[in-house]
Amino acid sequence: MQVLRINALDTINIRREMLRQDFPAEACHYPGDDDDLTFHLGGFVDSKLVSIASFYFNKHESIQEDNQFQLRGMATLPDFQGQGISSQLLQTAFPIIKQNLVNVLWCNARKTAIGFYESVGFEKVGDEFEVDKIGTHILMYKKI
Repeated sequence: MQVLRINALDTINIRREMLRQDFPAEACHYPGDDDDLTFHLGGFVDSKLVSIASFYFNKHESIQEDNQFQLRGMATLPDFQGQGISSQLLQTAFPIIKQNLVNVLWCNARKTAIGFYESVGFEKVGDEFEVDKIGTHILMYKKI
């Protein structure tokens, strides 16, 4: 398995398949995808892109630190889940985030992924909430 930087367009197919099946393709291009400080990582197995994660310089009002990155759109194809690929994406992202003098990464975690995020050191903040047409989420963050 190899982790590489990818561009926003490389994330679209996996986002659509894993996160937004009932949405048009344009709904899989997120605001901020092309911002200067945004970066995208991909996990490759045998040269095939199987896992993605996007990181945005974005502050959440419920978290105290001024400078923060948001993790969004993390997904792994079904045949490759449970192999530690998402954890590797995060381990690759942490030093990149710190290079930007940021030590907080947050996400709106799907309820089904809370256990994964807790296993890599994220903590829950507040109560669960619904994202229309997507499902139950909770705000989580990690100091890095």
